[in-house]
Amino acid sequence: MIFTNRKSVLLSILFFGILAFSSCKSSKILTDVSSARNKSFSGSVKERYASLLNVSEKDIVNEKLYRFIDDWMGVPNVPGKMDKKGADCSGFTILLQKEIYNRQLPRTARQMAETVKRKYEEELQEGDLVFFDFSGQKFSHVGVYLKNNRFVHVSTSKGVIVSNLKDSWYYKYFSRCGSVNPEVSLTGF
Repeated sequence: MIFTNRKSVLLSILFFGILAFSSCKSSKILTDVSSARNKSFSGSVKERYASLLNVSEKDIVNEKLYRFIDDWMGVPNVPGKMDKKGADCSGFTILLQKEIYNRQLPRTARQMAETVKRKYEEELQEGDLVFFDFSGQKFSHVGVYLKNNRFVHVSTSKGVIVSNLKDSWYYKYFSRCGSVNPEVSLTGF
C-alpha cells in the first residue's frame, strides 16, 4: 500500500513537472525586433504580446490570433510544408488565415499578392498581409501584420518569428501590403 502511494505521488510530481515545463514554452517569444531582443516576456498571452508589440494590453483584442502565433512560435522553415514539423511562409499564412479569420488563400506568396486588396502601409490592420521581394524575386515572401509595424512570418533561419516591418533590413525588401479580398474567387488555386 505504501509503495502504491509513493508511486502515485511520484507520478503526480512527474505529471505536474511536465505540465510546468511545457507551459514555459509559451513564454518564449522569438523576435528580431531590436527593442525586444534578449528581453524576457512573461505573463498572460495578452501581457506578453502587448509588451512585444509595444501597445497597451487592451489593444490585444484577438486573443485567439496571439494564442495561435504562440503555439507556432519557433516552428522551423521547411519549404513546401505547412504543419508543426515545419512550414514555409505561405503555408503558415494560409493556416493562420483559415484558423483565425476563416479565409481561404492561394498556395503561394505571389498568388496571394495578386489577390489582396492593396493598401498603403499606414492603413494596415491586424490580419492584413505584407509582402517582400527577396533574392530578386517579386512577392517571394509573405507575413501577417499584427500591430505597431510588427508582423509574424516564417524566417528562413529562425522559423516562425515576429519582426518589425520598419527594420531597415525588412523594409528595403517590402513591396506590397493589403487585406484579403473576400470578392476574389480562389477557384483554380
